Amino acid sequence: MATIISKLPDVGTTIFTTMSALAVEHNAINLGQGFPDFMMDETLINLVAKSMKDSNNQYVHMNGLPKLRDAIAEKVFELYQNNINANEEITITPGATYAIYTALTCLLQPRDEVIVFEPAYDSYIPNIVVNGAIPIVVKLAYPNYAIPWEVVKEKINANTRLIIINTPHNPTGMVLNEEDILQLQEIINDNPNIFLLSDEVYEHLIFDSKKHLSVLQYPSLYERSFVTFSFGKTYHCTGWKMGYCIAPKLLTAEFRKVHQFNCFTTNSTVQFALAEYLQQKEAYLQLGIQIEHKRNLLRQLMQQTSLKPLGSSGSYFECYSYENLSKKTDTEFAIELVTNAKVATIPTSVFYSDKTDNKVLRFCFAKKEETLEMAVNQLIKYFNKN
Repeated sequence: MATIISKLPDVGTTIFTTMSALAVEHNAINLGQGFPDFMMDETLINLVAKSMKDSNNQYVHMNGLPKLRDAIAEKVFELYQNNINANEEITITPGATYAIYTALTCLLQPRDEVIVFEPAYDSYIPNIVVNGAIPIVVKLAYPNYAIPWEVVKEKINANTRLIIINTPHNPTGMVLNEEDILQLQEIINDNPNIFLLSDEVYEHLIFDSKKHLSVLQYPSLYERSFVTFSFGKTYHCTGWKMGYCIAPKLLTAEFRKVHQFNCFTTNSTVQFALAEYLQQKEAYLQLGIQIEHKRNLLRQLMQQTSLKPLGSSGSYFECYSYENLSKKTDTEFAIELVTNAKVATIPTSVFYSDKTDNKVLRFCFAKKEETLEMAVNQLIKYFNKN
């Protein structure tokens, strides 16, 4: 029999698949996976239907529909004062995770080192490993999940090729501040061979009057950066898998070399619709306020439980400690809740390569109000019984 030598020998079924399957099996409310359960804007739905009926169903340009790239460039200038070239610096992709993989693939060579902050979005390290590079893990400081910049500086050496940042951060909801940007600029300026991958899929999901500090607004950072975004997170349509990557001309040229032979192009019908919908700026400018209300509701409801919020300033998520409730591992406790309380969560140890267990669960609050209310009521009933 022919055999395959796995490039990812340590990778199995993800916890997201496992918890979602358990949620279905036990008829549980799913606050684990990061997707909304409420309707997206009907205007955008209608634009997609119109686009299809208008026969926008064939390939568009490999780099993305020019009208859509122009609309993104206009948005970037208004938000971040970066006058990027829509033709040379923007590529439309089938989701932000694809953009992250493509950026890593075009850049990394075997034995390059990549600094990754953990807990981390689960695709980063497998994408690094499959490209023959080496992830260098730096743990965010628990419980506020701040970046320990002195540790980062200690990890940098001649093999360091890339630093990955994610703001607002999944799974913790942490956001970078001005001091973080100053530290990052110092590192990039002192190390001319290091590039940056900035995962900004939650750019509009930011709370408490904070500002999203995009790499796009800092020229010294942007000139060596791949910056990835998600339409799915912004417009509540995660299943569309629509995103884009912004990078300087030379980096974009390398990105597109991989992109053209991997997917060639991205859903044309949706691109025409998005190009129109981006003109409705309030849809993304008001998004943070809408989702912050849901975060606040979850916090208010959770006060009736013994779960303790660790804080979230952005994203779909807030982490809660159960340290005073149980000595079980976070995976065991998450399985207990989905099985008996009928509420699915994600144990945060899965976001660490060494499975660090701080007795913390991640909850997704991008849900209908009634979904959040039902979920917390079920938790209250379960905790009261036990």
